[in-house]
Amino acid sequence: METELTVALFIGVAFISLACEYMDASLGMGYGTTLTPVLLIMGFAPLAVVPAVLIGQLAGGIVGGVAHTRLGNISLDFRQDRSVKKRLRWLGYLPRSSDAKVVFILALCGIIGALIGVFTAINISKIALSTYIGVMVLVIGIVILIKRSREGVISWKGLTAVGLVSAFNKGISGGGYGPLVTGGQIISGAGAKSSVGNTTVAEVVVCLVGFITYLLTGEIFWLLAAATSIGSIIAAPFAAMTVKKVNSQKLKVAIGVITVVLGIFSLLKTFVF
Repeated sequence: METELTVALFIGVAFISLACEYMDASLGMGYGTTLTPVLLIMGFAPLAVVPAVLIGQLAGGIVGGVAHTRLGNISLDFRQDRSVKKRLRWLGYLPRSSDAKVVFILALCGIIGALIGVFTAINISKIALSTYIGVMVLVIGIVILIKRSREGVISWKGLTAVGLVSAFNKGISGGGYGPLVTGGQIISGAGAKSSVGNTTVAEVVVCLVGFITYLLTGEIFWLLAAATSIGSIIAAPFAAMTVKKVNSQKLKVAIGVITVVLGIFSLLKTFVF
């Protein structure tokens, strides 16, 4: 490893991870997008950073998901819904609550989209990929702000498309998941609070698949992974409390603004920096 993880540096990484997880679990985006480049700048090797970020987000997602559920931001009932329409029974299983359905669909699409993304990565140029993700995130942020006062019924087709595209982005580039999943849920008709909570839970599956892949194919820098995990675990409950207390409309505006900023930043990084 390029950088030795001293006690002081361990504490610093844990604190940075705490800040990133607080932002991610309260807005539904920003953990990997922020933490990965920071750790790289600090001198850690990419193959040490990525699995450490994945396990950190995995740990934070589990704790955050429990906190979001207990605080009432989301309602997860994974018992089988036997009242679903016949045309959906070919899936074999659907959970009962609406939030559980969202998480289930996002997780299922996450696995499929990520695999497709990995196999497609070698055929797309870096500039084209960065431009595509930047434009998509920017557009979603703008749409959220335009429709911030509208509430509607969830479009399951739209949610499925969002799940596939966002996971494809994650598989092909390592980023572009949170802003699309959180923003896409809001555009599809979900509430802001449930969108953040559902994204936190759904990302657990994506991170787990990614981490297991690294675990089977390479060496894990466990001390760095411990630092990111500790910070994430500490931050997750406080982020869920923030989502519980904040006004839904203000949260939706904040998500829209942050999504627009991330889209613009992605495009600037591609063409200017």
